[in-house]
Amino acid sequence: MEFESVIGLEVHAQLNTETKIFCPCSTLFGSPPNTHVCPVCLGMPGVLPVLNRKVVEYTLRMALATDCTVQPISRFARKNYFYPDLPKGYQISQYELPIATDGHLVIGSNGSKKRIGITRIHMEEDAGKLIHHPDLPFSKVDLNRTGVPLMEIVSEPDIRSAEEAGAYLRRLRAIIRYLAIGDGNMEEGSFRCDANVSVMPGGASTFGTRTELKNLNSFKNVEKAIQYEIRRQIELIGEGGKVVQETRLWDPNRNVTTSMRSKEEAHDYRYFPDPDLLPLEIDKAWIERVKSELPELPEARRGRFISQYDLPEMDAQVLTSAKEIADYFEACLSVYPNPKPAGNWIMGTLLGLLNAEGKTIEESPIPPEELGNLLKMIDDGIISGKIAKSVFDEMARTGKPPKTIVEEKGLVQVSNTSALEPTVDEILAANPDEVASYRGGKKKLIGFFVGQVMKKTKGKANPKLVNELLQKKLEG
Repeated sequence: MEFESVIGLEVHAQLNTETKIFCPCSTLFGSPPNTHVCPVCLGMPGVLPVLNRKVVEYTLRMALATDCTVQPISRFARKNYFYPDLPKGYQISQYELPIATDGHLVIGSNGSKKRIGITRIHMEEDAGKLIHHPDLPFSKVDLNRTGVPLMEIVSEPDIRSAEEAGAYLRRLRAIIRYLAIGDGNMEEGSFRCDANVSVMPGGASTFGTRTELKNLNSFKNVEKAIQYEIRRQIELIGEGGKVVQETRLWDPNRNVTTSMRSKEEAHDYRYFPDPDLLPLEIDKAWIERVKSELPELPEARRGRFISQYDLPEMDAQVLTSAKEIADYFEACLSVYPNPKPAGNWIMGTLLGLLNAEGKTIEESPIPPEELGNLLKMIDDGIISGKIAKSVFDEMARTGKPPKTIVEEKGLVQVSNTSALEPTVDEILAANPDEVASYRGGKKKLIGFFVGQVMKKTKGKANPKLVNELLQKKLEG
């Protein structure tokens, strides 16, 4: 029997405000345990939460960027559960009246575009963090993260494969970073995802029983966990078993999901409106102001790169996948206004170097303007493309500008006919058989002769001039 997978994602994105959602404690990551806490986020008796306006502002940006309907009135609710990292015994979230609903975004997957619905976006506070002792049967709790503002984005069950899930998450993360409302760092936990996965017979209209996957701390692990869970459910049904609604943990060491607990329903949390927080009212003027201040988003920038710079769609997709890469590309063009070769160097040589060293584009040892100057030197005939690669490597190692490296190492390209002619004559004289073959019709041997001249000149000869001299002498 053929099966179809049905996937919905719940994404928690930490908002990069300086203070927490309901108190003035710092949200700084990596501080000593329990140093950014106060009576409010510790849930002491008699304290009152005060909503951080910046959290609302950032959530509005995301809602408008994903075509959601912003609700004029929303309210906070208490989500009740007991866990050691939740000092109040409840989490302040939104339930019946979220801030935004009915949005969508468009993803590209397997060469086609697909619309993924967004059910809701709401605000809530984060819980603390348990630190488990590797050898002893106890855990420590760090409450620095308690009260850090989160934005939860819940998708419709429109995703049909692990690849689509990965594309959706990457697009969401890119939007968050373009909006400058979060860093989207999965490894540090500021961009977290839970996946709801089920399977149903092909052509069916009723969804199967779903499981929720947790502990997904990278895009690759999200995709691998979903792929495994789809296979597990199909095999279970094929063997006559039934899928149980439960929460499962992804084990990245064994590449399997394991049962954690039975899946809670909404009533298990006993939601009720938070009596300490008034309903949140958002007027049209606030919405219009936020809308007017939105930056150019990934999809719009991709379209502009295609139309303005005449780039292929795949190049534009890569160059706009992160705001920082797109900014680097356009800064390079401010010096070297030739989009296609600039894009090729950034996507291939530069990103290859950064990936190998585990660095981001912001950590690039080569400023975009200096990369532009390097490419300009190729077009101006000062250095060859081959020499440019070695200059690039030296720029990355030393931080020196290309002009300095070329001058220090004497790498200026030889573009003088009288200087190159003796070398060309020498190569032809040393290879009489190849000369005869070329003149006999094997014109592809021109590449052999060019290669020999470039080798002799240690890559400094101007390839175009070498070609012209060789053809003149071989056919003259």
